Amino acid sequence: MDTTRRAVLTATAAGLAILASGCNQQGGAAGAGDTQLNALLDRISTQFLHEAPEFATSLAVTEQRAGGRFKDRLTDASKEASHHRLQLSQQAVADLQRLGRDSLSNAGKVSYDVVATALQQANAASAFDYGGGATAPYVLTQLTGSYANLPDFLASQHTVANRDDADAYLSRLSAYARVLDQEVAVLNADVASGVVPPDFTIERDPGPGESGKKGAIPQLRAFIAPAPAQNVLVASFVQKLGNVASISAADRHTLAQRAQTIVHDEIYPAYQRQIDALTALKPRATHDAGIWKLPRGAEMYAAALTANTTTSMSPDEIHQMGLDLIQSLTAEMDTILKAQGMTHGSVAERVHSLYSRPDQLYPNTDAGRDRLLADLNRQVQVIRARMPEMCNTLARADLQIKRVPVFTQDGAPGGYYQNAALDGSRPGAYYINLRNTAEVPKFTLPTLTYHEGIPGHHWQISISQEAGGLPFIRSAILGFNAYAEGWALYAEQLADEMGMYANDAFGKVGYLQSAAFRASRLVCDTGLHAKRWTREQAIDSMYAVTGDQRSSITTEIERYCVWPGQACGYMVGRQAINRMRDHARTALGQRFDIKGFHDTILVNGSTPLSVTESLVNDWVASRRA
Repeated sequence: MDTTRRAVLTATAAGLAILASGCNQQGGAAGAGDTQLNALLDRISTQFLHEAPEFATSLAVTEQRAGGRFKDRLTDASKEASHHRLQLSQQAVADLQRLGRDSLSNAGKVSYDVVATALQQANAASAFDYGGGATAPYVLTQLTGSYANLPDFLASQHTVANRDDADAYLSRLSAYARVLDQEVAVLNADVASGVVPPDFTIERDPGPGESGKKGAIPQLRAFIAPAPAQNVLVASFVQKLGNVASISAADRHTLAQRAQTIVHDEIYPAYQRQIDALTALKPRATHDAGIWKLPRGAEMYAAALTANTTTSMSPDEIHQMGLDLIQSLTAEMDTILKAQGMTHGSVAERVHSLYSRPDQLYPNTDAGRDRLLADLNRQVQVIRARMPEMCNTLARADLQIKRVPVFTQDGAPGGYYQNAALDGSRPGAYYINLRNTAEVPKFTLPTLTYHEGIPGHHWQISISQEAGGLPFIRSAILGFNAYAEGWALYAEQLADEMGMYANDAFGKVGYLQSAAFRASRLVCDTGLHAKRWTREQAIDSMYAVTGDQRSSITTEIERYCVWPGQACGYMVGRQAINRMRDHARTALGQRFDIKGFHDTILVNGSTPLSVTESLVNDWVASRRA
């Protein structure tokens, strides 16, 4: 999962984009309207970055590109700011429609279609005036809210190379306290409109395999438990200051003291106000898991599915797709497990037994975690060396593998990706959740790494960012969940096709379990939001399919409750890519070139699936000529 854009785009409400990466058709003669289109797209991208200063920092763009100074600001989380961003996005759509497609080159028409689709889908999702819109309807949960991403952003992405950077960091600390209070105001307004998050997203007792209470409140409390000097917001700042020779020791001490004061006097009290607001909300929160319970819930879920799959598939169609895939994937796992002498119990029960095998576990210690990360880094290097077999265009950006920060690991997913800086100052990063190494046994790790790293998110996003000839808004800002997650899931399949599991039967089971898990997501997401399943019903359903640890499954199901539709993009996208590949292979016969097929998808970047299909059809036609 690519969370860099998700965190920022959700925070920017109207978004000017939908979750993930970039895109364009290379080459072709310029049309008469292309100059006007490119100027308009540049204006839209600058407006977006001006409204999303964290994303501007993440990309490491210039102030000119971002429409002014941004390193001392954070995204305004108020309702008024969300309405303003929606108005900007609606105006951008109107400007595109006024320009029209007729005078554009073929490449210009692709850009037009991609950007117009992103804006229109973002606007449709943002028409629901609570939380972050249809794709993230609750402002504060175990997974949503600035507390879930801003501390890590400030600690890991705000660089301090001089006094101005240090002062900007302090400005952002004060801004963070304001953002926390803005979220409380949004929460209260949403509650007045009948939008209350499920009780388990606020606070709940631990379930099987878990320790300590879960939900937003425990995470908020844990963050303010240390003395300010030990908090990551101060400790990381002090560490950065120590590397800046141009700041005197006396000034470093003064700056560190100012950071401690802001954390103590502004941020900690703002955290407590969020805790108090959520605590007061607990009596009103119900256990109902799906957004069907919200005002215009069914309409909202339809918008979330459209945004996350870029298709018109209905909940019933997506649900049935999941059931059909589960059946075939379970049969494949059964065959491999029997060949390994594992014949007793259901497939899920046999897979579950692997989680307790000593040969599949890393010690749940810092040393064990370090060894796990070292093994994953070696695995990435092996497949990276093989990628010239699959692509003509190769990603250049480096990849780091890190553990999810301890202060967010309880509510975070199992793995996620953070894009590299455009100027090369920061590599891409794949984060893996190591709160309990028993949740990530060895047989599950290769396919997760192929998904988040190479050939998955890191490979796809880096190629998009590095591709020449793409409008900036497409190479670096816009993206589509079904494309990005569909490619990452296809990348898991591609690793299998490259023979990465030739001598690793249990690794192959891990790959098939991962695919079955994504198929189960289709069933559970639609079950929760369209069929009114309970949280427990969804947990039991996924366990019966995957045999995964119940603690991991619980985290997943609770994620779907607060990010409706997002989990459906993975398998819908993978299946679409497979259909495109099958069509191209059939149409071209011996002229089919897998490297050319992959380049067509990757170099053209993140597109709605309909546009991806058109690009592949154009490539097929060119190979036939």
